[in-house]
Formats: sequence, C-alpha cells, structure tokens
Amino acid sequence: MKREDNNPLIISGKELIKNVNKKHYKSKYKKSNKILMAILLLLSILFVTYQIFFRNIDVIALSKYGSTGNEVRQIQTKLKQWGYYNGNVDGVYGSQTQAAVKYFQSKNGLTVDGVAGSKTLAAMGITSTTSSSSSDNSSNLNLLAHLIYAEARGEPYTGQVAIGGVVLNRVKSSSFPNTIPGVIYQAGAFTPVQNGQINLEPNSTARKAAQDALNGWDPSYGSIYYFNPATATNKWIWSRPLVVTIGKHRFCK
Repeated sequence: MKREDNNPLIISGKELIKNVNKKHYKSKYKKSNKILMAILLLLSILFVTYQIFFRNIDVIALSKYGSTGNEVRQIQTKLKQWGYYNGNVDGVYGSQTQAAVKYFQSKNGLTVDGVAGSKTLAAMGITSTTSSSSSDNSSNLNLLAHLIYAEARGEPYTGQVAIGGVVLNRVKSSSFPNTIPGVIYQAGAFTPVQNGQINLEPNSTARKAAQDALNGWDPSYGSIYYFNPATATNKWIWSRPLVVTIGKHRFCK
C-alpha cells in the first residue's frame, strides 16, 4: 500500500498551502512596512516643523553682528538715547552696536551675548513685524508691573498705581523716551533696573496697579519724579516741586 505522504496530490496541496501562506505573510509584511514608513515620515515632518517654527523662533526674529536694516536702526537709536551707544545710526550691526547691546544686556539682567534676540528686543520696546499689538500691550503691562512691584511692593495700592502713572507721564513728556520700555530702561532712571530687582516676579496687586495706570488712573497728578525721603541720596531731587505724598514716596514735577 502506498504511503499517503508520497501521494503527488497531497504533496501538491501542501506546497500550494505553503505558497499561499508565504504570499499572505509577505503581503502583510509589506503593508506593515508601508505603515511604519508613513509614521516615520510624519514624525520627521513634525520634528522639522517644530525646529523651524517653535524651537528656533528666537533665532529667526533677531539682529546680530553683520545684520542690516530698519530693526538695527531702531536698536541703535534707542541705545543712543539711553546712553549705551555713541556710534552712528546707520542700520549696520557692527562691533560698536554689538558692544552697546552687550552693555545694555549686562545692565538689565539679560543674557550677555551681543545678540538682539526676542527678550532683548522686548526690553528695548522694539516689536518685530510678526508681533501683534495685543502682545505689545501685554509686554508693556508686564514690564510696568515688574517696576511697580520692585519699587512699591508693600506700599498703599494708590501709591503703586502712582508709580505707573509717573512712567506713563514720562512717556508723554518730550524730555523722556516715548515708550514704556524706553522710560524704564533709560540709563540711571530707576534703581531696580540697576540692582536687578526689576526681574522679580510681580504679584497680582502690582499687575492690577499697572493695568489701572494704563487705563488712565493717575494718583500722582502728572508727576514725572518720585522718591523715598528716607533713602534718597540725590540732593537735586529735593528741589523738585512736591505734588503729593503717598505712603513712603513723594511725587514731584
């Protein structure tokens, strides 16, 4: 009797099943490979997008050594107004401009790298063309709150708003820079900028006081100076006409 295993029909059937299985697994493998490649491609696109539009956003929006144009002119103009730069306002970011930016950064608690990145530009009150007016307003509110907190934390709320009022009165005056960052970062204008306390995180009270000042409340009644008689060392400040005293501060014109 012939063995069943040697039957040509059975052997052909087994080979057929084996070939079908091979084709099935090969097809499944190719399909899995395509899905894997698609996932890897998608991850690569997401990674590149992140690098360009998010991680390197500071690198895109900056001026540095060798840069030219209107933004450089703005940087030079502001640094010259504040006493950090003595060169020509020519729109060329040369070694003099770089040195002035480093000087500004060192005096204002910023990373000293000579590059006018987003934080340095914000401190100067320079808004890039991609920034909206709402972000500019938010930046002004935040900076004003920082100054109020550094100068008047613990003072009566009215006195905190009055500090903001003085800053805004200076912005309106032709004797001072015409932006909030310009006034606050003017060389020698405010002690917290010199000693680094401007970088302390303001509390909600200081932020509310800054907002009230920006909304038009001025308890300083037009003052452009203020000082604490207990700590003032400048004799000239005592010669300024007194407008009002709030807490520990005298507000003057």
